[in-house]
Amino acid sequence: MLALLLGWSTAVESAAHADRLAGHQAAVAVRGGDTLYSTGTRCTVGFNARSGSILYALISGRCAQDARTWYADPALTVGVGVTAGVSFPGNDYASVRYTNTAVAYPGEISLGVGAGTRDITNAAYPVVGQSVCHVGRTTGYRCGTVQALNVTINHREGAVYGLFRSNLCSEPGDTGGPAFSGGTALGVIVGSSGNCSSGGVTYYQPVSEWLSAYGLSVY
Repeated sequence: MLALLLGWSTAVESAAHADRLAGHQAAVAVRGGDTLYSTGTRCTVGFNARSGSILYALISGRCAQDARTWYADPALTVGVGVTAGVSFPGNDYASVRYTNTAVAYPGEISLGVGAGTRDITNAAYPVVGQSVCHVGRTTGYRCGTVQALNVTINHREGAVYGLFRSNLCSEPGDTGGPAFSGGTALGVIVGSSGNCSSGGVTYYQPVSEWLSAYGLSVY
């Protein structure tokens, strides 16, 4: 009788654990500006995008190049998707196909702790003089202007072409953060020079090129 009771208790506890896990996953939402985790790395989501009913995260190619499976938490317990494509160097973009339907993937971006969200409804190529804001994991929400187009930066692995530059500062950890103008997606942070103490500039991979390459749209 005792064995039967223990067996029943274990089954109930397992079911309860599964229910708690499902509830936890249902409560999770991954937006632009949030972080995805993989073994040995973490990358910021620039924007969420879609192709029909299939949803994707847009992240830095340099950040994603050695990762396959992605999670919503640093403990790697809530799986959300798999790497669908990476282009780096030359470009600096990657896509993660979301596979966990228990997690929400809003089309908005997070502006940081206490700053709310911004709905993103379309994407466009930037123009010089245009207002631009970005959100970095290290330096937060900042706004400025687009300074230059078709910029090249060099990495140890090779050059990345066709970027745009702003007069906004950023620092290590900001890579992959979304850059936008109002509700329009412009790009993601892929490099910088200087810092936010003495001043600096930031470089971005244009998101419209990215969306065209993978046949995606923001939503």
